[in-house]
Amino acid sequence: MIVSGVFESMPEAGKQAVLAVEGVAFTEEGTFTHDGTLSSFTFRCQVEGEDAQEATGRAIAALEKYGVEYRVLRTAVTDMRDIKIRRKRKG
Repeated sequence: MIVSGVFESMPEAGKQAVLAVEGVAFTEEGTFTHDGTLSSFTFRCQVEGEDAQEATGRAIAALEKYGVEYRVLRTAVTDMRDIKIRRKRKG
């Protein structure tokens, strides 16, 4: 699940907390990333099944702990079973 959005206001404490976050992995807890200007964010999390509402709820909970105002722009769900891995051919 990927939830993308924009920050609407950024108090100094929230700014410092957001800047301290790093990572791009899909985990059950979720990973919160942002652009360098602190104008937009992406939250990535792994959820069992295809429950977009649960993933969005996790994203909102993660964002709220930073004490920043935000607006969710879009969500995207990918079923990991549908991803094909391309392996290099030996030859």
